[in-house]
Amino acid sequence: MAIPRETLELIEHFEGYHRRLPDGRAAPYLCPARVTTIGIGSTFYEGGRKVSLSDPPITRARAHELLAFELRQCEAAVDKLTTVNLEPRARGVLVSFVYNAGAGAYRGSTLRKRVNEGDWTGAARELLKWTRGGGRVLPGLVCRRQAEAREFLIGTWRTT
Repeated sequence: MAIPRETLELIEHFEGYHRRLPDGRAAPYLCPARVTTIGIGSTFYEGGRKVSLSDPPITRARAHELLAFELRQCEAAVDKLTTVNLEPRARGVLVSFVYNAGAGAYRGSTLRKRVNEGDWTGAARELLKWTRGGGRVLPGLVCRRQAEAREFLIGTWRTT
C-alpha cells in the first residue's frame, strides 16, 4: 500500500533536508535526539549499516531513495503490529511515528494498544505523549506529534 501524500509531506516537513552543502548534497549530522542522521531523517542504509558522521554527503535523490527504503520497513512493522483496518491517512501517521520513534517504541506502546482497540481519540492522545528525544522534551517533536494527532483523527473519522 502506498503512503499517502499527506504523510510524506508531514515526514519531509518535520525531518527536513539538513546539513545542505553548497552543491546541494546533505552531510551526516546529529539530530536533536543525538542520533546520527542523513538526508531526510535516515539513520541507516539498505544493507542495515547505521549512518555515521564520517559517511560522505548524499544527493537529494539519494535521500529520497533512503527515505523510501526506510518507510517500506516502517510500513511492514505497522502492518504486522496493527490488528485493525485503518484508513490510509491514519496508517500513514503510524508509519511516520515508527519512522521517527522506531518499531520497538510502537510495539510496546499504549498507542498501539489504543489503535488495536479502535480507540482513535485515545490513540491521538497517546501520540501527543511522544515528545522526548535524548532525554528531554523537544519542541520539534511537540509540533510533530500535534500534527500527527490531527492527521490521525482526520484519517479515522470514517471508521467511527
